[in-house]
Amino acid sequence: MWGHQSAMEVVRDLDKPSTSNNLGKMSSIKQVINDAVEKGRAALDLVEMSPGFPVRPVIDQVRQPNPIRLRDLIRQIRSAKTAAEERAVVNRECAYIRLTFREEDSVWRCRNVAKLLYIHMLGYPAHFGQMECLKLIASPRFTDKRIGYLGAMLLLDERQDVHLLITNSLKNDLNSSTQFVQGLALCTLGAIASPEMSRDLAGEVEKLLKSSNAYIRKKAAVCALRIICKVPELMEIYLPATRSLLSEKNHGVLITGVTLITEMCRQSPDMLAHFKKIVPNLVRILKNLIMAGYSPEHDVQGVSDPFLQVKILKLLRILGCGDSEASETMNDILAQVATNTESSKNVGNAILYETVLSIMDIKSESGLRVLAINILGRFLLNADKNIRYVALNTLLRVVHADNSAVQRHRTTIVECLKDADISIRRRAMELCFALINGNNIRTMMKELLAFLEKAEPEFKASCSSKCVLAAEKYSPNVRWHIDTLLKVVQAAGNHVPDDVVSSTIQLISEARSEQAYAVGELWNLLSAAQMEFQPLIQVATWCIGEFGDLLLSGQSDVTVVESELIAVYQQILWSSQCNITTKEYALTSLMKLSARLNHEVGSIQQVVSAFGSHLNIELQQRGIEYSQLFTRHNHMRGPLLERMPPFEGTRVNREEKAALTNGVDASPDNQALLNDLTAPNNNANDTYESNALLDLLGGMEPGDSDTVQPATSNAVPAVAPTTAPASNADILDLLGGLDTGPTPAAPLANLNSTMVPSSNSNGAFLLDGLLNNTSSNSSITNPVSSLPTFNSVSSPTTQQSSIPGINAYDKNGLRLDMTFEVHESMTTINMQATNNTGVQVTDFLFQAAVPKSLQLQMLNPSSTSLAPSGTLNQVIKVNNPNKVALRMRIKLSWIANGAQVQDQGEISNFPPALWQ
Repeated sequence: MWGHQSAMEVVRDLDKPSTSNNLGKMSSIKQVINDAVEKGRAALDLVEMSPGFPVRPVIDQVRQPNPIRLRDLIRQIRSAKTAAEERAVVNRECAYIRLTFREEDSVWRCRNVAKLLYIHMLGYPAHFGQMECLKLIASPRFTDKRIGYLGAMLLLDERQDVHLLITNSLKNDLNSSTQFVQGLALCTLGAIASPEMSRDLAGEVEKLLKSSNAYIRKKAAVCALRIICKVPELMEIYLPATRSLLSEKNHGVLITGVTLITEMCRQSPDMLAHFKKIVPNLVRILKNLIMAGYSPEHDVQGVSDPFLQVKILKLLRILGCGDSEASETMNDILAQVATNTESSKNVGNAILYETVLSIMDIKSESGLRVLAINILGRFLLNADKNIRYVALNTLLRVVHADNSAVQRHRTTIVECLKDADISIRRRAMELCFALINGNNIRTMMKELLAFLEKAEPEFKASCSSKCVLAAEKYSPNVRWHIDTLLKVVQAAGNHVPDDVVSSTIQLISEARSEQAYAVGELWNLLSAAQMEFQPLIQVATWCIGEFGDLLLSGQSDVTVVESELIAVYQQILWSSQCNITTKEYALTSLMKLSARLNHEVGSIQQVVSAFGSHLNIELQQRGIEYSQLFTRHNHMRGPLLERMPPFEGTRVNREEKAALTNGVDASPDNQALLNDLTAPNNNANDTYESNALLDLLGGMEPGDSDTVQPATSNAVPAVAPTTAPASNADILDLLGGLDTGPTPAAPLANLNSTMVPSSNSNGAFLLDGLLNNTSSNSSITNPVSSLPTFNSVSSPTTQQSSIPGINAYDKNGLRLDMTFEVHESMTTINMQATNNTGVQVTDFLFQAAVPKSLQLQMLNPSSTSLAPSGTLNQVIKVNNPNKVALRMRIKLSWIANGAQVQDQGEISNFPPALWQ
């Protein structure tokens, strides 16, 4: 009471004319109120013994001050100088909000929930306010409903059971007489609707979709979009009302109606066929937008409603795809949009971009397609990096449809290789490779090699692999091809993948007429090379080891003396910068040279014998075994170290490369995936333990040593010389089971294969076994001929009818069914893929991996595209000699509706009869 009196006195004093004393009293109001609270507590203690005295409610009101407003809370949080101070403010406020939530009839519930939503947006937990949101939704006040529905959209989703409690409130508000209450309910339902809520409230939304109020129709269309995404079978009930939305004058209703129709056409082929008849209506609406005069309500930077134009263009692209009649109807309007839209503003560029996509997706005229590509060419000259990136990305998609039109912009595309933005350079590089043909290979390769020299390390591996593929397909002559591959190896440095090294070696091995030139060029590079560039040294040592006599005899352009050659090899073998694989190349190459030199054989013997005590087991084994060819078996050294036969006809082209990588096409769109299969790291201190093919599929369980076997046509392909470090030892199991120990069969071929060193000691040959099985030079055989094939099964016993089939995959509209045939240890899997997406599926790709103890062969599929409800077949053969349980990791990818779909998983439900 006394505190109250003091406060009233201060207020009365403030009503007097302003003086300096009044200003001081203004600042003391807070202190007076605090004194009143303390005196009130003292009064409560004095009268607490008197029953029936009504003072506690009065004191409770004094002890519970009003909660702070949202703006005050925001001000406190923003004024926090540290994260700990901010957390303290939030925790203190959350504790107070919890306390007030315990009161059943809190008049401050709306304010507290609003503050809680702000706290939630800052990232702090606010789940304890979910029930309070439901109470606000049930309130008859609009302000309470507004905060309640906002809280429901932020704090609830379909994964929480509590959100089902608002279904009845939503139904009541959808039938409300107030449009704003209906709008709140529609927005909330469109944000958090689950399949159960969609089924319960679909009827109310359908009624509101026919409302005479444009505000309600717009929100109902958005809500219907959410419902058909959750429950596609409810699509038909919205069909009559959706057709009428296209006759709307209100742009908000029109844009939501177009969006709803677009989603219907994407999900249902029947709806797509039904709405093809509305193409003339869409063309008329789009034409009115282009020809309409200035409208302040819809104008954006001088363009009439660009959002609606973009939506209509997207719908036209879907309706015109694969339909000649519909495409013919929209050709003229697309040409008008492309020519009349201003490209100086960003909104105009957005419309032009959608126009280009529509032109390229439908069956448009050739002149219109050229116009679309010219628009993308203008985008490349834009100063905005985002627009240039979009142009390059789109050109990469359409380059195969109209290569000649894209070629006109080749100069601009090449200039993008010098852009400061790394993402633009990446897209420009991919597009440059897509533009290479027989006419421009020299010019384009020169530009790409210049780019390769200055490119970032992450570009070098993929760029070098693509350069090799392009040179193999379009090289004008063998010498140019060799020069190009040597430049690639030199420019990429240590980032050269193994396939580039093997391709270069294979090319020189095949080109007999250019071997003298190649070995001379390689000697020039090797003698001046830095020791840290391993791939270049590997290629050079392999070729000099095979064709060193051409270098010493003067048939090449340079002449080298034997002592100089040995000195360079000693530098390589004793360099700390060269890794073990490079030293294996050099040691075997030096051993080959011992059969080609005349005077320095003793020096070679000293170098080789020194490796008999090397710390590395592989080098030590090679040193010991090679040393015996100088002593006990010196008479056999010459025949054993003859040149390897040329690999004529075995170098893979683009189609064969696709087969060797489980059907991954080597086109520019898929080349990044192809490079991932064959791009190990060549750093000296990195042993590259992971299997690149297994990494692609995600691996199985840890420690399984899984391997992906390449898909071939009917037999194991011939093997080109390639490096085989420990990282790829598992892949070599396909070639004869390296984990079973060394095999003495085909010994001379094994010796020749040591030009491709392996750090797996089990895979190295044993000289004693080799010599015991070697009698003459006539026993030299092709190593590929000794490889096992899947067709060499004797006396097959078939089991088919008793083995049930399985469903291996059923997701994303694609189903894989497998049936089985067993021939002793060989299991033949007949896989059938069924397209249930309702649209055309193209670029279908199936990849698989099995554990190390199994061998996998995949034949080519019957097709790579599936019509709606169509099927394709593919045969998979699995050799299971140890009769272990069959598991398979799979990866799928395909293109439907212009969008790429990828998925992967594991099949572990194979019938036990396959291995029992």
